[in-house]
Amino acid sequence: MQHYSILIANETNTKSFIDSILNTNDFSEFAALNELRGDVLSKHRIEELIYEEEHHDLKIATSSITQSLKSMSTGERKKIVLEYLISTKPDYLILDNPFDNLDQEAIQSLSTTLKNLSKELILIVLLSRKNDAPNFISNTYKLDKSGSLEKINLNSNLVKEKQFSIKIPEPILKIDACEDPLIYLKNVSVNYHDKPILTNINWKINKGEFWQLKGANGSGKTTVLSMITGENSKGYGQDLYLFNQKKGSGESIWDIKKKIGYYAPTLTHNFYGEHTLEHMLISGLNDSIGLYKLPTEEQINTARAWLVVLDLYSKKDTLFIDLPVGQQRLIMVARAMIKQPLLLILDEPTENLDDASASLFVALINKISQETSTAIIFVSHRNEVGLQPKNIFELQKTKNGSIGVITK
Repeated sequence: MQHYSILIANETNTKSFIDSILNTNDFSEFAALNELRGDVLSKHRIEELIYEEEHHDLKIATSSITQSLKSMSTGERKKIVLEYLISTKPDYLILDNPFDNLDQEAIQSLSTTLKNLSKELILIVLLSRKNDAPNFISNTYKLDKSGSLEKINLNSNLVKEKQFSIKIPEPILKIDACEDPLIYLKNVSVNYHDKPILTNINWKINKGEFWQLKGANGSGKTTVLSMITGENSKGYGQDLYLFNQKKGSGESIWDIKKKIGYYAPTLTHNFYGEHTLEHMLISGLNDSIGLYKLPTEEQINTARAWLVVLDLYSKKDTLFIDLPVGQQRLIMVARAMIKQPLLLILDEPTENLDDASASLFVALINKISQETSTAIIFVSHRNEVGLQPKNIFELQKTKNGSIGVITK
């Protein structure tokens, strides 16, 4: 039985490709599917099923369970919908980035499921990352932006490494320095409704250090981040020190936030107005969404210097919403870094990026680590190729809550 791995880019029109296979099928590579019935597991398909549950009270994929799709985690949704699709007995199944947003444990579980499934029906797996390709599939292709397929070898180097050669500009004003450690969690524990989440977490973060924060879904990564940003009330009464001040000693959460740059992919949705790249970066100096006063010449020059670093100066008047997703994320990181905060937090920043965009993003973060004194926390399920953290802080689940383990 023939199976297929197809590498796609962020700009690839995957929906059109999937619709073509399911309906007209103009691809000679899949001529054998013409007389067969197929189905698809994708984010779009899951959203359709959630819509039917929410608006028409039709529990299609969840007819045998009480829980709704919307209330499930990403991994649980994929598992339930995949089981439903298999129950309808298709001849072939198209899976659109099935491993996205999953932790390593869930990836391994899904990989085993697909390998077993490959004995029963044909699989066409669309992937943004070549390392996600199932090892039992030998037919590998690349789908280009025009919709054409090219036979490829996944063992070859498909992405050219990008180097940012221009030095990062100095900030207009330096943020008041703090003594090391910038962040110190000493025997910090967190419980919710008597359920232990974290137990005896010890973590020191010093100026200029580059950390990766890892852990399975539900291990407490979000809880740890909310302690560091000062937003979690569970920090009161514990040995939690944020920029040399103990939590609860009169510090303002806004004073803490001024020292932190933060980026998560969900923040991008806040900037879908008509903001140019230049204005996007200048607004980072004012912690605003959009510009509400004329920028100074110094602010304009600093923003333009960052655009030169990113090799995007020629697009300074381009609207942010018109950029490819990979370039949008470079701009968002530059916006978070334009004041050179004491700490930069990157929460799953390469989520849903293709290999080329992720490689570019990693190169920028390595550069920030090498050229500034900003400490970095890079949160990711993945071991990103080329990422150069000094240390890894991994949350490991136990029955008494997650513990923290430091590795290099």
